[in-house]
Amino acid sequence: MNAGFFQSLATQLTGDLYDDTTQRTLYATDASAYREMPAAVAVPKTVDDLKTLIAFARQHKLSLIPRTAGTSLAGQVVGSGIVVDVSKHFTKILEINPEERWVRVQPGVVRDELNQFLKPYGLYFGPETSTANRAMIGGMVGNNSCGSNSVVYRATREHTLSVTVLLADGTEAEFGPTAANEFSEQLDLASRKNGSASLADRILLTTNTILSDSANQAEIRRNFPKQTIERRNTGYALDALLDMEPFTPGGPAFNLAKFIAGSEGTLCFLTEIKLNLVPLPPKEGGLVCVHCRSIDESLRATLVALKYQPYAVELIDDIILARADENPEQRKNSFFVQKTSNDTFPIILVVDLSRDTREEIQSLANEMETEMRAAGLGYHFPLLFGEDTKKIWTLRKAGLGLLGNLPGDAKAVAVIEDTAVDVHDLPDFIREFNDILKENQMSAVHYAHAGSGEIHLRPIINLKTAEGHRQYRLIAEQIATLVKKYDGSLSGEHGDGRLRGEFIPQMVGQHNYELMRQIKHTWDPDGIFNPGKIVETPPMDTFLRYEAGQQTPDFQTYFRYENQTILQHAEQCNGSGDCRKTERSGGTMCPSYMATRNEKDTTRARANILREMLTRSPKENRFDNPEIKEVYDLCLSCKGCKSECPSNVDVAKLKAEFLQHYYDANGVPLRSRMIANFGRLSGLASLVPWAYNGVLGTPALRRIANRTLGFHPERSMPLLDKTTLKKWFTSRRSTAKPTGTTLQKTVYLFCDEFTNFNDVPVGQKAVQLLERLGYTVLIPEHGESGRAALSKGMLKMAKPMADHNVRALRNVITADTPLVGLEPSAILTFRDEYPDLVEESLVEDAKALSKHALMFEEFIARELDAKRIRPEQFTQETRLIKLHGHCQQKAVSSLVPGKKALSLPKNYTVQLIPSGCCGMAGSFGYEAEHYDVSMKIGELVLFPTVRQQPEEVIIAAPGTSCRHQIKDGTARKAQHPAEILFDALV
Repeated sequence: MNAGFFQSLATQLTGDLYDDTTQRTLYATDASAYREMPAAVAVPKTVDDLKTLIAFARQHKLSLIPRTAGTSLAGQVVGSGIVVDVSKHFTKILEINPEERWVRVQPGVVRDELNQFLKPYGLYFGPETSTANRAMIGGMVGNNSCGSNSVVYRATREHTLSVTVLLADGTEAEFGPTAANEFSEQLDLASRKNGSASLADRILLTTNTILSDSANQAEIRRNFPKQTIERRNTGYALDALLDMEPFTPGGPAFNLAKFIAGSEGTLCFLTEIKLNLVPLPPKEGGLVCVHCRSIDESLRATLVALKYQPYAVELIDDIILARADENPEQRKNSFFVQKTSNDTFPIILVVDLSRDTREEIQSLANEMETEMRAAGLGYHFPLLFGEDTKKIWTLRKAGLGLLGNLPGDAKAVAVIEDTAVDVHDLPDFIREFNDILKENQMSAVHYAHAGSGEIHLRPIINLKTAEGHRQYRLIAEQIATLVKKYDGSLSGEHGDGRLRGEFIPQMVGQHNYELMRQIKHTWDPDGIFNPGKIVETPPMDTFLRYEAGQQTPDFQTYFRYENQTILQHAEQCNGSGDCRKTERSGGTMCPSYMATRNEKDTTRARANILREMLTRSPKENRFDNPEIKEVYDLCLSCKGCKSECPSNVDVAKLKAEFLQHYYDANGVPLRSRMIANFGRLSGLASLVPWAYNGVLGTPALRRIANRTLGFHPERSMPLLDKTTLKKWFTSRRSTAKPTGTTLQKTVYLFCDEFTNFNDVPVGQKAVQLLERLGYTVLIPEHGESGRAALSKGMLKMAKPMADHNVRALRNVITADTPLVGLEPSAILTFRDEYPDLVEESLVEDAKALSKHALMFEEFIARELDAKRIRPEQFTQETRLIKLHGHCQQKAVSSLVPGKKALSLPKNYTVQLIPSGCCGMAGSFGYEAEHYDVSMKIGELVLFPTVRQQPEEVIIAAPGTSCRHQIKDGTARKAQHPAEILFDALV
């Protein structure tokens, strides 16, 4: 296709169309093992845009690939046509009818956000995928998604009442329940049109012809998966239609909407979906976490658990628990795990016994435990309530992402992960399944929906090798045969896509497969809707993300990547899309996506583009690619992904590494060099602070200066204090009067460059507070933290700073004499970047030092726990504090110490602001091209929350950038916790 091929199409769309290499690359993969470059990417705004796309595809014999969150596991949204991303604009909840319990939505509505909307009505959309905080209703209908609670709510098909779609000729149609007499009338009318029958008429006539044939009926009933299997997603749901009137008297009303559920966008294009709603789940959630010694034991325990009418029975295996133990965020969620007597991780069976009262739950749990113990099943049965249950479900849902943590090139691959059988067959099926793996010298991860007869099993395969490709096909073929033996479904909820399509004839018989082909041709005669999925798929081992025998150079990096290369670190991203959650789901990752809703601005996109360029770029310096620079541009280096990404992809680290290599090839921009030299330049300016402040403190002069330097004219700039913290500290004599203590414990204060020059009052109050509390405060000899250089990717500049500080402090800082810092981004470099950046001979010293480098709040909380600081030393006044945590604090430390420290005055109430990144992120929010996105991020949660607070409410923020952003965005002054506690002393 020539460069202008899509130009005429772009001018006809109100939305966006991209045919550049960068965007096409980002949409070439999903969460599966597949990769295929699309011809273009469309982001439509209206239904008319969709009609235009359909007409263009028909005219030019192209295909359209519908896409929402792009978390499909069987390659459903990977293809060579135009990817049509409806996740940005088709996000409206159109209508709700609480009395009749239904809601009408566009396909881009996020499942969890729909339920937030429904909660005030006492209603709920039941099916819950593990990706529910970013999975969209269109994708759930396309895949007929289920989730952990399918033992109660079953699949999306059961809740799809009607759909509005665009057919392959661009006409609009609505499909919903049709009574038998109405169905007969529609058939009669369609049959009398002869040559003038519409596409909708032909669909109805063909469906009736197929399902009225007794031979077809017999074949469908004989060869489709068992009816007792709740999760049946093999091919098109002809068995579901056959169970309806008029083909099965007394069955539910004929409804093509339910047939479209599970069709993976291959038949039509969804524009609206009407969903059935149910009452909210029981008020009390209660989870019994049954600890088992083996997979077989856990599956036998599942059959016992099902007697107690659970809302879910989910399995988490020992491999996932081991990966969780290595993930900062998920380690907190694994608090309940008790290892076996052999000191190995158990197999956990999570049994949801939610009821209206805790007493009911406790009684059921006791009864179930008694029965299991009598049968020799399980050894530990913790029962968890309240907030603890959210942690368990977060851990369970993180399973897919955690599997990306496996070191090296061998990964837990989605190939046979979606098999479903009758739950009573499950123990025998899994036993045979694992025997097959053992015969092939393979192992697998086991997790998910034990209660529904579906365990997600992922064999560990290296797809970069020819042997890995052989194993990929071999295990798929052997497991397909095993599934057929049990009359199971090769796909329970993840769909067929291009992964399982070629096995459908084996699963349902060639006769039924030909019926499916006839269905596809009738609905989509020109093959424009997502071809190569379900029917007529390419071989399942083609178009894989990794090539057999793939060779990648050994990159020389500035950071160390423990037990892996930088490429392997990027490859930890498996596409699960956790970074696509919005601000309504909480957390920090990923602020730029939350603001723009563009795939390009996700953590996933950044990992993908780096992987692609490091793997495929023809350049000698593979980092020297503008495509990487473009995708990383809106990365705020907030570090949210370091802890929140279940695969632990640290994109801030990758960005810094990329930038240094890019600078090596192209030079360092002046503005970046200036920002990296913040400490040095501030030191010079501090000689004449009045002159510096005179320019940047005067709005008209500041705007001129900002424009000259590349900063946004409306952004205020941090001013210098009349002195520096170090000057003040060395020139003073302590006048401290300890508040009732003679402790005199030594604390070393890390005088970071931001506190030293800009936030001197914060440092002064911190010193005075610690002295009043009985501590001797010393500022040791050290240099800049290097944070400014790190933020701009100038690792060559930051490395000597890190080396110097480790050498200077390694013999001074101990557990008894910790290093305490006020600015989170500076002190936490000791724990985050330094161990991976310093020269090899200093690594162990850096790691030892990192254990004793504490944020101010961490130190206060630790001393409070040790009873060396007491609430009696502070005021009795009643105050409310709203606390905004620093991003790096959330990623590397925690907000818990901050809340504990600020709660020292016994009548101070501390509430966390549920904000992610403030949007400033060091220099990011100052830069002219980033200012608007910075402020938009602030407006998501932080700014509105601060504006709602009465004047007497204290706004707390430990980060200097956060306090500056709050001031610029709300005109409110936020205080450092040290200031608040000093002011609260008695």
